Amino acid sequence: MKMIERILMVVAMMAVMVGSSFAQGKVDEERMQRDIEVAENILSTLLKQQFDKRSFFPMEVHGNYRPGYGVTFQLPSEISNNFFVQSWASEPMTITTWGEEWEEEGPGSYSNNVGSTNGKVVYRNGSGNKASEEEIAKARANADRLKNDQQRKNDVIVNGQSRIGKARARVQNQDSIQDQSINKMLNAAKEFITDYGDLISQLAPNERIIITNRGEGNQNWFGVYNLQSRNPYLSVEGLKSDIAQFRQGKISRAQLMGKLKVINTESENELHPDLELLTSIFNRLYRSDLSKTYFTQENTYYERLKDYGVIYYLQVYSTNQDIYGDFVMPTLGNERVDPETRDKKVKEMYPVFTKSIKEDILEYGRTLKSLKDEESVIFNIKLTRCKGCAIPTWVEYAIKYSVLKDYSNGKLSKESALEKITEKKGELQ
Repeated sequence: MKMIERILMVVAMMAVMVGSSFAQGKVDEERMQRDIEVAENILSTLLKQQFDKRSFFPMEVHGNYRPGYGVTFQLPSEISNNFFVQSWASEPMTITTWGEEWEEEGPGSYSNNVGSTNGKVVYRNGSGNKASEEEIAKARANADRLKNDQQRKNDVIVNGQSRIGKARARVQNQDSIQDQSINKMLNAAKEFITDYGDLISQLAPNERIIITNRGEGNQNWFGVYNLQSRNPYLSVEGLKSDIAQFRQGKISRAQLMGKLKVINTESENELHPDLELLTSIFNRLYRSDLSKTYFTQENTYYERLKDYGVIYYLQVYSTNQDIYGDFVMPTLGNERVDPETRDKKVKEMYPVFTKSIKEDILEYGRTLKSLKDEESVIFNIKLTRCKGCAIPTWVEYAIKYSVLKDYSNGKLSKESALEKITEKKGELQ
């Protein structure tokens, strides 16, 4: 009898301990949201300080928590829309192209014969007065005569003053300004994670804080400087466990900074035949006549990122609607289903789809040839809508190119290679 009582007591104690561990691991959503909103404000302030802007300058930062992964902060697109104009507001904005000069009256965007100008265009002569039609015509004629003379381009004279070289140099300096601005954003992100990351108090040791200009899962780039020639991709990532070690004095600030994962790359416009080929392969693999789960409508595209890898973007669907408004599931033989059955089948398809696409990434990713070993192959997949189905809005799979090579050469088994594919998930629907 005593033995039974002891056993029951031990079982009860274990139940209490398990219950306690679950309680400790449960996230207080209201507290998490409050921490994120405070963190958004801090990061926004740090960005303003880096750019020497005050409260009137819009700097919206958006944070989102995903259990098991961490908090992602998306940098604001307003930086790209306003930074150049505001930075040059201290002097008249004069842009010159082959002898023509114009400046906007009041704040707004500018044009250098590529984009459009929101403000009123006013031509001015060398004295700063509004130029006459004769002066404008003369300046244009002078520019035409010197157009093919590279050495003399910066010496074009408008009514006695050499202002064209200065204006053109300002335009050509955009890349340098952009690099400086990127560094400022990276500095703000590093400072935030190092000095204020612990304010998000409920993060688990293996969860992370990510600050990026790329919208995760929505196949959208939060533009930094929206220039035709460059599309920067920025990301700074730190682990909660590293932040905790710094706070406890176990590592120095410099050591924590060294542990931060920083990505500063840009998209390439050059076409790569092997990357295009993999796009066509997945477009074909997941058409409704071959797929057994979700399907695409040949909308796969990729983005090549310098010294980082390639990201493939897919949108997959589960159903069509016929002319009568009925749900049709083409991968199940054009079966007509009611909404409840449709949602049930969508949920059943999800684990089958995720398993098959990881295997396909492994098998067909071996066709790639133009990547470096340390670069990554990433598939960002926006999933079919299914409200209340408890499947993610998107998933993302990543694998190093070196893993694909080792698998292709027989150095890795299929099971080992599949284990090296990392996964991210969006919010549940």
